[in-house]
Amino acid sequence: MKIVACNSNRPLAEAVAAACGIPLTNASVRRFADMEVFVEIHENIRGEDVFVVQSTSYPANDNLLELLITLDALKRSSARRITAVIPYFGYARQDRKSGPRTPISAKLVANLITAAGANRVLTMDLHAAQIQGFFDIPVDNLFAAPLFSRDIQERYAGRELMIVSPDVGGVVRARAIAARLGVDLAIIDKRRPRAGVSEVMNVIGEVEGRHCLLVDDIVDSGGTLCNAAEALLKNGAQSVGVYVTHGVFSGGAVARIGAAPIEMMTVTDSIQATEAVRVSRNLRQLTIAPLLAEAMKRISEESSVSSLFN
Repeated sequence: MKIVACNSNRPLAEAVAAACGIPLTNASVRRFADMEVFVEIHENIRGEDVFVVQSTSYPANDNLLELLITLDALKRSSARRITAVIPYFGYARQDRKSGPRTPISAKLVANLITAAGANRVLTMDLHAAQIQGFFDIPVDNLFAAPLFSRDIQERYAGRELMIVSPDVGGVVRARAIAARLGVDLAIIDKRRPRAGVSEVMNVIGEVEGRHCLLVDDIVDSGGTLCNAAEALLKNGAQSVGVYVTHGVFSGGAVARIGAAPIEMMTVTDSIQATEAVRVSRNLRQLTIAPLLAEAMKRISEESSVSSLFN
């Protein structure tokens, strides 16, 4: 078993390798003067089970190309099996035609990863579960729900909790955590006038006097979650916290969240935190390194990955 780290989230790759008890493979992923990506593996990997750790986060296109070229380098080095470990799968929000003459980019990216040489994919909390079907190779989609559930039990013990989905599309995700904790579920009904702008309309559920925890897979601009927090407080919630798997934080998201009535937003380290995230008053990270490491070991040993979530 070998672990190769690209450049999008080196600290996570190092933590995963440490949890697996093996060093990172000696490899270099660098740029030429014109910014072409060049990859070189500095040790023998012939016949090895190789895992490439790379989130396709900002800059999404650069990090995607690093992943593709690394996969190609490993394929041409006669690795026995190559698993693309993509903690955050970029382009996942383009999983269908949103209008006439638009692409399904998630399917294109799946084709590229397969053609580059991946034999299987390990990812986490895909924005749309059907993206697994875009691949013609096995896909293991891990869930942050058990990790979040344990953290909520430790941080919010003794509080009267309510799990809240910020939109109808996230109900299944929020319900899974609510069921684990044995608490009630509420839903935010919102209307989006145009792309990137959300308008909260109604809160479905009795949130008055409750400590509400919003659960989502991606926080990008932060507008939806900030609006949802304000709506919950207007409906009588005592406090609002947030649990999100992937912290994209584009534009002024960190400042927007810092100014919002959110007690604490917890994200995983699937995307490397910027300095603004690290110093924010109401942002914290949970590591997914042990979970990824355990899944990778089970894949290498040909044992069950799904039993991780039983």
